[in-house]
Amino acid sequence: MYSKPAISIHSEETGESPKLFPRVVRTGLGALALLTVIAVDPVVAQDNVVCDAEGLPGMISGFFQITTAIGLMGLVVVWQVDSLVEMFTMNLEQKKDLKMHKRTAMKSAVILLVLGPLYTVAGSTMGLPLAECVNFIPW
Repeated sequence: MYSKPAISIHSEETGESPKLFPRVVRTGLGALALLTVIAVDPVVAQDNVVCDAEGLPGMISGFFQITTAIGLMGLVVVWQVDSLVEMFTMNLEQKKDLKMHKRTAMKSAVILLVLGPLYTVAGSTMGLPLAECVNFIPW
C-alpha cells in the first residue's frame, strides 16, 4: 500500500513550487558570512607569518637548494645519455632531435638557476614578504 511522506517539499495538490532559499538557509548563510568576516580579520592582521615561524625560512631555502641540485643532476644525466645515444645514431633526423632535446634540457637548467636569484631581487624590490626572509639563491 502506498502512503504519502509526512513532509513534502513540493506540493503536488496545490501546484506550488518549493522555495529556493527558505528562511533558515538564508539566516544560516548570513551568519556564515558574518562569522567569515570576523574570523578572517585576525588572519589579515598577520603580516609575515612565514618569516615569524621558527625554522620555516631555512626549510624553504633548503628545499629550494635541494630542488636546484636535483635539477642540475638531471641535466647532467640527460646531457650524457643524449650524447651517448647521439654517437650510435646514424639517422640525421634522430641526431637533430637529440640536439634539440639537449638544448631544451640546457634551457630548463638555466631557468632553474636564474629563477631563484631573480625572485630574490625582484621580490625584495617589490616588497614581497617571502623574499625578505627566505634565501632563494641556490649557491
